[in-house]
Amino acid sequence: MSRHRSIMSDELKYELAKELGVYDIVKEKGWGDVPSRECGNLVAAAIQYAQKMYEQNNNHS
Repeated sequence: MSRHRSIMSDELKYELAKELGVYDIVKEKGWGDVPSRECGNLVAAAIQYAQKMYEQNNNHS
């Protein structure tokens, strides 16, 4: 079993990579070649996305 389990779907990761302009790097070279600053930006974008989804789900309850 893998030590690392992903919380985000691959679809969301690629969507965020496209938004931040690093999708070409991921597609051509893989996630390991994405600069650490951009990885941090991906995490920040994922957190914003999660907060948005949380707020939408709680406002419709």
